[in-house]
Amino acid sequence: MEAYTDFACVYDQLMDETPYAQWCENIAQALGEYGIKDGLVLELGCGTGSLTELLAARGFDMIGVDNSDEMLNIACEKREKSGRDILYLNQDMRSFELYGTVRAVVSVCDSLNYLLEDEDLTACFRLVNNYLDPGGIFIFDFNTKYKYETVIGDSVIAENREDCSFIWENYYDADSGINEYDLTIFVKEPEASSSGRELFSRFQEVHFQRGYTLEEMRSFIERSGLAFVRAFDADTLGVVTGTSERIYCVAQERQKDTA
Repeated sequence: MEAYTDFACVYDQLMDETPYAQWCENIAQALGEYGIKDGLVLELGCGTGSLTELLAARGFDMIGVDNSDEMLNIACEKREKSGRDILYLNQDMRSFELYGTVRAVVSVCDSLNYLLEDEDLTACFRLVNNYLDPGGIFIFDFNTKYKYETVIGDSVIAENREDCSFIWENYYDADSGINEYDLTIFVKEPEASSSGRELFSRFQEVHFQRGYTLEEMRSFIERSGLAFVRAFDADTLGVVTGTSERIYCVAQERQKDTA
């Protein structure tokens, strides 16, 4: 699952159009429907802490978990600037540990698609159920098989900016449902060469994500002891359809695993 190492230094710059504010609003509204407007909230796959900071500004006591030291270093820099009391933990989503329970757990930006095996998702969801308060809420999104198969699979995405550029090559395997994307990043060095020419450093990372159907996610939820509550299209906030590319799921703590 190692990823977001060299990419971390330019992640926020290249993801500047990500609708974190809207995601924050969606999550806060969904949590409010269950009476959760404050208290401890855990974000799994928090990355550089952009959403974590927004939720903290809404009055939630935030804990952020991520498996990338590099991403968490940037999150900690944001925390230092904002002065917000956020706890960041460098942990794997499949084996994370908390000091106690939380009112809610959230995970966005297809973080859970990085869990490639059935047992990985089940292990993560069981831990979520274990660390939720009685009746606590779990809200997460995921990219669908349809998105990988039809929208981004076997395509190349490139973007050229003043200080950095990237080439994003997708390779989708229909048998495994796994999308490999090879990321090549060019980052401008702060100083020019002796000849006066601009210099760029080149980094490469390989990421793997697995596409899921809503039926599969519901099965993982229920298998882990959580109760499936509802699902909705992450783009329209309406009914899930066969062409939904990203889906929100809402689950609720139901029973603890005593095995």
